Amino acid sequence: MPQHAILRFAKHKGNPARPLEAHHERQKDQYASNPDINTAKSVYNFHIVKPEGRYYQFIQSRIEQAGCRTRKDSTRFVDTLITASPEFFKGKPPKEIQAFFQRASDFLIQRVGRENIVSAVVHMDEKTPHLHLTFVPLTKDNRLCAKEILGNRVDLSHWQDDFHAHMVQAYPDLERGESAQKTGRKHIPTRLFKQAVSLSKQAATIEKVPDGINPLNGTKKKEEALGLLKRWFPQMENFSGQLKKYKVTIDDLLAENKKLEARAKAGESGKMKDTMERAKLESELHNMRRFLERIPADVLEQVKQEQQKNRRQR
Repeated sequence: MPQHAILRFAKHKGNPARPLEAHHERQKDQYASNPDINTAKSVYNFHIVKPEGRYYQFIQSRIEQAGCRTRKDSTRFVDTLITASPEFFKGKPPKEIQAFFQRASDFLIQRVGRENIVSAVVHMDEKTPHLHLTFVPLTKDNRLCAKEILGNRVDLSHWQDDFHAHMVQAYPDLERGESAQKTGRKHIPTRLFKQAVSLSKQAATIEKVPDGINPLNGTKKKEEALGLLKRWFPQMENFSGQLKKYKVTIDDLLAENKKLEARAKAGESGKMKDTMERAKLESELHNMRRFLERIPADVLEQVKQEQQKNRRQR
Protein backbone atom coordinates (compact mmCIF):
# COMPACT_ATOMS: atom_id res chain seq x y z
CA MET A 1 0.00 0.00 0.00
CA PRO A 2 1.40 3.47 -0.90
CA GLN A 3 2.75 5.53 1.99
CA HIS A 4 2.46 9.30 1.74
CA ALA A 5 4.07 12.22 3.53
CA ILE A 6 1.33 14.67 4.52
CA LEU A 7 1.59 18.45 4.98
CA ARG A 8 -1.45 20.70 5.53
CA PHE A 9 -1.95 24.32 6.50
CA ALA A 10 -4.86 26.01 8.29
CA LYS A 11 -4.89 29.82 8.50
CA HIS A 12 -6.44 31.47 11.56
CA LYS A 13 -7.80 35.00 11.89
CA GLY A 14 -8.98 36.82 15.00
CA ASN A 15 -8.26 35.04 18.23
CA PRO A 16 -8.98 31.30 18.18
CA ALA A 17 -5.55 30.64 19.73
CA ARG A 18 -6.89 29.59 23.14
CA PRO A 19 -8.94 26.54 22.06
CA LEU A 20 -6.14 25.52 19.67
CA GLU A 21 -3.60 25.78 22.49
CA ALA A 22 -5.83 23.72 24.81
CA HIS A 23 -6.01 20.99 22.17
CA HIS A 24 -2.38 21.01 21.04
CA GLU A 25 -0.91 21.22 24.53
CA ARG A 26 -3.43 18.74 26.00
CA GLN A 27 -4.70 21.12 28.67
CA LYS A 28 -8.09 19.41 29.06
CA ASP A 29 -9.04 16.40 31.14
CA GLN A 30 -11.47 15.13 28.53
CA TYR A 31 -11.92 15.59 24.75
CA ALA A 32 -15.55 14.78 23.98
CA SER A 33 -15.27 16.16 20.43
CA ASN A 34 -12.32 13.88 19.62
CA PRO A 35 -12.88 10.31 20.83
CA ASP A 36 -9.59 9.18 19.24
CA ILE A 37 -7.51 10.86 21.96
CA ASN A 38 -6.28 8.37 24.55
CA THR A 39 -5.29 10.60 27.48
CA ALA A 40 -3.46 7.69 29.12
CA LYS A 41 -0.94 7.92 26.27
CA SER A 42 -0.61 11.72 26.36
CA VAL A 43 2.56 11.33 28.45
CA TYR A 44 4.26 10.11 25.25
CA ASN A 45 3.58 13.36 23.40
CA PHE A 46 6.69 15.47 22.90
CA HIS A 47 7.79 18.90 21.70
CA ILE A 48 10.19 19.80 18.92
CA VAL A 49 9.69 23.47 19.90
CA LYS A 50 8.20 24.22 23.31
CA PRO A 51 5.85 27.22 23.58
CA GLU A 52 7.18 30.28 25.40
CA GLY A 53 4.08 30.86 27.49
CA ARG A 54 0.57 31.28 26.10
CA TYR A 55 -0.02 31.05 22.37
CA TYR A 56 -1.93 34.32 22.10
CA GLN A 57 0.67 36.30 24.02
CA PHE A 58 3.49 34.95 21.86
CA ILE A 59 1.57 35.69 18.65
CA GLN A 60 0.74 39.25 19.73
CA SER A 61 4.31 39.83 20.89
CA ARG A 62 5.82 38.77 17.54
CA ILE A 63 3.35 40.94 15.62
CA GLU A 64 4.09 43.95 17.83
CA GLN A 65 7.86 43.39 17.64
CA ALA A 66 7.62 43.41 13.86
CA GLY A 67 5.60 46.65 13.98
CA CYS A 68 2.78 45.16 11.92
CA ARG A 69 -0.67 46.64 11.61
CA THR A 70 -3.50 44.14 11.68
CA ARG A 71 -7.03 44.14 10.36
CA LYS A 72 -9.97 42.10 11.54
CA ASP A 73 -9.44 39.68 8.66
CA SER A 74 -5.64 39.42 9.06
CA THR A 75 -4.24 35.90 9.37
CA ARG A 76 -2.41 36.02 12.68
CA PHE A 77 -1.13 32.46 12.82
CA VAL A 78 -1.00 29.24 10.82
CA ASP A 79 -1.54 25.75 12.18
CA THR A 80 0.46 23.16 10.25
CA LEU A 81 -0.30 19.46 10.37
CA ILE A 82 2.43 17.00 9.41
CA THR A 83 2.02 13.24 9.40
CA ALA A 84 2.22 10.21 7.11
CA SER A 85 0.06 7.25 6.17
CA PRO A 86 -0.72 5.07 9.22
CA GLU A 87 1.19 2.15 7.66
CA PHE A 88 4.39 4.22 7.65
CA PHE A 89 4.50 4.33 11.47
CA LYS A 90 3.68 0.65 12.09
CA GLY A 91 6.49 -1.12 13.88
CA LYS A 92 8.66 1.99 14.16
CA PRO A 93 10.22 2.58 17.61
CA PRO A 94 9.79 5.99 19.31
CA LYS A 95 13.28 7.16 18.29
CA GLU A 96 12.54 6.64 14.59
CA ILE A 97 9.20 8.43 14.89
CA GLN A 98 10.90 11.32 16.66
CA ALA A 99 13.55 11.47 13.90
CA PHE A 100 10.80 11.66 11.25
CA PHE A 101 9.09 14.61 12.91
CA GLN A 102 12.40 16.34 13.64
CA ARG A 103 13.27 16.22 9.94
CA ALA A 104 9.79 17.47 9.03
CA SER A 105 10.10 20.31 11.55
CA ASP A 106 13.51 21.29 10.18
CA PHE A 107 11.91 21.80 6.77
CA LEU A 108 9.36 24.25 8.17
CA ILE A 109 11.76 25.99 10.56
CA GLN A 110 14.00 26.80 7.61
CA ARG A 111 11.06 28.17 5.63
CA VAL A 112 9.20 30.24 8.23
CA GLY A 113 11.92 31.08 10.77
CA ARG A 114 12.52 29.58 14.20
CA GLU A 115 11.70 32.93 15.85
CA ASN A 116 8.15 32.78 14.46
CA ILE A 117 7.23 29.34 15.73
CA VAL A 118 4.70 29.32 18.55
CA SER A 119 4.86 25.59 19.22
CA ALA A 120 5.73 22.30 17.53
CA VAL A 121 4.24 19.34 19.37
CA VAL A 122 3.92 15.71 18.33
CA HIS A 123 0.80 13.83 19.40
CA MET A 124 1.38 10.15 20.13
CA ASP A 125 -1.97 9.69 21.86
CA GLU A 126 -4.14 9.33 18.76
CA LYS A 127 -4.43 6.59 16.13
CA THR A 128 -1.70 8.06 13.91
CA PRO A 129 1.26 10.10 15.23
CA HIS A 130 1.19 13.66 13.91
CA LEU A 131 2.85 17.03 14.41
CA HIS A 132 1.12 20.36 14.98
CA LEU A 133 3.49 23.21 14.20
CA THR A 134 1.97 26.65 14.78
CA PHE A 135 3.70 29.77 13.46
CA VAL A 136 3.19 33.50 12.96
CA PRO A 137 3.33 34.24 9.20
CA LEU A 138 5.92 37.05 9.22
CA THR A 139 7.98 37.68 6.10
CA LYS A 140 11.75 38.28 6.24
CA ASP A 141 11.12 42.03 6.04
CA ASN A 142 8.71 41.81 9.00
CA ARG A 143 5.34 41.94 7.27
CA LEU A 144 2.41 39.87 8.49
CA CYS A 145 1.47 38.15 5.25
CA ALA A 146 0.34 34.53 5.16
CA LYS A 147 -0.59 34.97 1.51
CA GLU A 148 3.02 35.69 0.58
CA ILE A 149 4.43 32.84 2.64
CA LEU A 150 1.92 30.15 1.68
CA GLY A 151 0.91 31.58 -1.69
CA ASN A 152 -1.93 30.46 -3.94
CA ARG A 153 -2.95 26.94 -4.97
CA VAL A 154 0.00 26.63 -7.34
CA ASP A 155 2.42 27.74 -4.61
CA LEU A 156 0.87 25.28 -2.15
CA SER A 157 1.47 22.51 -4.65
CA HIS A 158 5.12 23.60 -4.77
CA TRP A 159 5.21 23.45 -0.98
CA GLN A 160 4.05 19.84 -1.22
CA ASP A 161 6.67 19.04 -3.86
CA ASP A 162 9.47 20.57 -1.79
CA PHE A 163 8.31 18.87 1.40
CA HIS A 164 8.19 15.51 -0.32
CA ALA A 165 11.66 16.04 -1.83
CA HIS A 166 13.00 16.90 1.63
CA MET A 167 11.43 13.87 3.34
CA VAL A 168 12.11 11.31 0.62
CA GLN A 169 15.87 11.80 0.99
CA ALA A 170 15.63 10.05 4.35
CA TYR A 171 12.51 7.97 3.66
CA PRO A 172 12.65 6.80 0.02
CA ASP A 173 9.45 4.75 0.29
CA LEU A 174 7.30 7.84 0.90
CA GLU A 175 5.25 8.96 -2.10
CA ARG A 176 3.93 12.38 -3.08
CA GLY A 177 0.14 12.47 -2.80
CA GLU A 178 -1.91 13.37 -5.88
CA SER A 179 -2.23 17.13 -6.21
CA ALA A 180 -5.57 18.63 -5.19
CA GLN A 181 -5.13 20.94 -8.18
CA LYS A 182 -5.45 17.89 -10.43
CA THR A 183 -8.25 16.19 -8.54
CA GLY A 184 -10.21 19.40 -7.94
CA ARG A 185 -10.81 18.30 -4.35
CA LYS A 186 -10.28 19.96 -1.03
CA HIS A 187 -9.03 17.91 1.87
CA ILE A 188 -11.79 17.24 4.36
CA PRO A 189 -10.27 17.77 7.82
CA THR A 190 -10.35 14.76 10.12
CA ARG A 191 -12.02 16.90 12.77
CA LEU A 192 -15.15 17.15 10.57
CA PHE A 193 -15.49 13.37 10.45
CA LYS A 194 -15.12 13.28 14.22
CA GLN A 195 -17.66 16.09 14.63
CA ALA A 196 -20.10 14.18 12.44
CA VAL A 197 -19.79 11.10 14.65
CA SER A 198 -20.13 13.16 17.83
CA LEU A 199 -23.20 15.05 16.60
CA SER A 200 -24.82 11.85 15.38
CA LYS A 201 -24.31 10.23 18.81
CA GLN A 202 -25.82 13.30 20.51
CA ALA A 203 -28.82 13.12 18.18
CA ALA A 204 -29.31 9.44 19.07
CA THR A 205 -29.24 10.34 22.77
CA ILE A 206 -31.84 13.08 22.31
CA GLU A 207 -34.10 10.70 20.38
CA LYS A 208 -34.06 8.19 23.25
CA VAL A 209 -35.39 10.71 25.80
CA PRO A 210 -39.05 10.64 24.60
CA ASP A 211 -39.03 6.82 24.83
CA GLY A 212 -38.94 7.10 28.61
CA ILE A 213 -41.86 9.52 28.88
CA ASN A 214 -44.78 8.48 31.09
CA PRO A 215 -47.61 10.41 32.82
CA LEU A 216 -45.39 11.06 35.85
CA ASN A 217 -42.28 12.41 34.13
CA GLY A 218 -43.67 13.78 30.85
CA THR A 219 -42.92 17.46 31.49
CA LYS A 220 -39.45 16.75 32.91
CA LYS A 221 -38.48 14.52 29.99
CA LYS A 222 -39.68 17.06 27.43
CA GLU A 223 -37.62 19.78 29.12
CA GLU A 224 -34.61 17.46 29.14
CA ALA A 225 -34.99 16.79 25.41
CA LEU A 226 -35.41 20.50 24.68
CA GLY A 227 -32.29 21.35 26.72
CA LEU A 228 -30.22 18.77 24.83
CA LEU A 229 -31.61 20.02 21.53
CA LYS A 230 -30.69 23.63 22.34
CA ARG A 231 -27.07 22.59 22.86
CA TRP A 232 -27.03 20.30 19.81
CA PHE A 233 -28.64 22.55 17.22
CA PRO A 234 -26.02 25.40 17.22
CA GLN A 235 -23.26 22.79 16.85
CA MET A 236 -25.15 21.24 13.96
CA GLU A 237 -25.55 24.63 12.25
CA ASN A 238 -21.84 25.36 12.61
CA PHE A 239 -20.94 21.92 11.28
CA SER A 240 -23.27 22.29 8.29
CA GLY A 241 -21.71 25.66 7.46
CA GLN A 242 -18.24 24.16 7.44
CA LEU A 243 -19.33 21.28 5.21
CA LYS A 244 -20.46 23.65 2.45
CA LYS A 245 -16.80 24.30 1.57
CA TYR A 246 -16.32 20.60 0.85
CA LYS A 247 -19.48 19.84 -1.14
CA VAL A 248 -17.62 18.88 -4.33
CA THR A 249 -15.25 16.62 -2.42
CA ILE A 250 -18.04 14.92 -0.47
CA ASP A 251 -20.07 14.35 -3.66
CA ASP A 252 -16.98 12.79 -5.28
CA LEU A 253 -16.33 10.55 -2.28
CA LEU A 254 -19.92 9.35 -2.13
CA ALA A 255 -19.79 8.53 -5.84
CA GLU A 256 -16.56 6.60 -5.23
CA ASN A 257 -18.16 4.72 -2.36
CA LYS A 258 -20.94 3.48 -4.63
CA LYS A 259 -18.37 2.30 -7.19
CA LEU A 260 -16.35 0.53 -4.51
CA GLU A 261 -19.45 -1.17 -3.13
CA ALA A 262 -20.21 -2.44 -6.64
CA ARG A 263 -16.64 -3.73 -6.97
CA ALA A 264 -16.85 -5.44 -3.59
CA LYS A 265 -20.02 -7.27 -4.64
CA ALA A 266 -18.22 -8.34 -7.79
CA GLY A 267 -15.37 -9.76 -5.72
CA GLU A 268 -12.85 -6.96 -6.24
CA SER A 269 -11.07 -5.64 -3.15
CA GLY A 270 -9.53 -2.42 -4.51
CA LYS A 271 -8.23 0.31 -2.22
CA MET A 272 -11.33 0.30 -0.10
CA LYS A 273 -10.12 1.06 3.39
CA ASP A 274 -9.42 4.79 3.09
CA THR A 275 -12.44 5.64 0.98
CA MET A 276 -14.88 3.43 2.86
CA GLU A 277 -13.87 5.22 6.04
CA ARG A 278 -15.32 8.32 4.43
CA ALA A 279 -18.53 6.44 3.75
CA LYS A 280 -19.13 6.81 7.47
CA LEU A 281 -19.62 10.52 6.85
CA GLU A 282 -22.55 9.77 4.54
CA SER A 283 -24.07 7.54 7.21
CA GLU A 284 -23.68 10.10 9.98
CA LEU A 285 -25.07 12.90 7.79
CA HIS A 286 -28.06 10.71 6.92
CA ASN A 287 -28.71 10.04 10.62
CA MET A 288 -28.62 13.76 11.42
CA ARG A 289 -30.86 14.74 8.51
CA ARG A 290 -33.36 12.05 9.53
CA PHE A 291 -33.26 13.34 13.11
CA LEU A 292 -33.84 16.95 11.98
CA GLU A 293 -36.84 15.86 9.91
CA ARG A 294 -38.43 14.22 12.97
CA ILE A 295 -38.14 17.28 15.24
CA PRO A 296 -41.60 18.92 15.54
CA ALA A 297 -41.72 22.20 13.60
CA ASP A 298 -42.79 24.25 16.63
CA VAL A 299 -39.93 22.87 18.76
CA LEU A 300 -37.37 23.54 16.02
CA GLU A 301 -38.70 27.07 15.59
CA GLN A 302 -38.39 27.70 19.34
CA VAL A 303 -34.75 26.53 19.29
CA LYS A 304 -33.97 28.75 16.28
CA GLN A 305 -35.57 31.80 17.91
CA GLU A 306 -33.53 31.32 21.07
CA GLN A 307 -30.41 30.88 18.94
CA GLN A 308 -31.07 34.20 17.18
CA LYS A 309 -31.79 35.91 20.51
CA ASN A 310 -28.47 34.69 21.95
CA ARG A 311 -26.60 36.00 18.88
CA ARG A 312 -28.13 39.46 19.25
CA GLN A 313 -27.15 39.59 22.93
CA ARG A 314 -23.49 38.85 22.24
